[in-house]
Amino acid sequence: MPKRKKTPELSFFEQMRRIQKAGLSGSEPLRISKNDISLQNLTSRIEWIIDLLSKNKKKNPADMICFIMYDIEHNKIRNHIARYLIRKGCMRVQKSVFIVQTERKKLDEMHKTLKEVQAMYANDDSIFFLPVTDSELNALKVIGKNVDFEMVTDQKNTLFI
Repeated sequence: MPKRKKTPELSFFEQMRRIQKAGLSGSEPLRISKNDISLQNLTSRIEWIIDLLSKNKKKNPADMICFIMYDIEHNKIRNHIARYLIRKGCMRVQKSVFIVQTERKKLDEMHKTLKEVQAMYANDDSIFFLPVTDSELNALKVIGKNVDFEMVTDQKNTLFI
């Protein structure tokens, strides 16, 4: 039996182009799957953000922190974009919210790629890139799951007398 030729790994944009050619643009949106790409538990997400904050004290000046948020109708596209963001070093904060610390050049590359993907099919989707400063991230407050984010990060802003 002859050996199969290795096919080169497709770029994210090429994968999305193939999905478009397969007829996604005219299809109805799928129902939301509960088996979406797994979301880490809250504790590990908070630890990741704390680690990000501690690294920022000695971070590269070319690096920036950015939240990437999306509202994407099609499951297939949404899952591909989520996997793409994870491969690019983003950390999932919520189902449709990611955070990343990276060079501006890489962030611009991600923005360009996702913009091209969105232009490939008719949609009412939106993707937001929200840069944040260290001080804005330090002022972050989390509500839910009985987690006091200020206490965990040692950013105590309340004085009890």
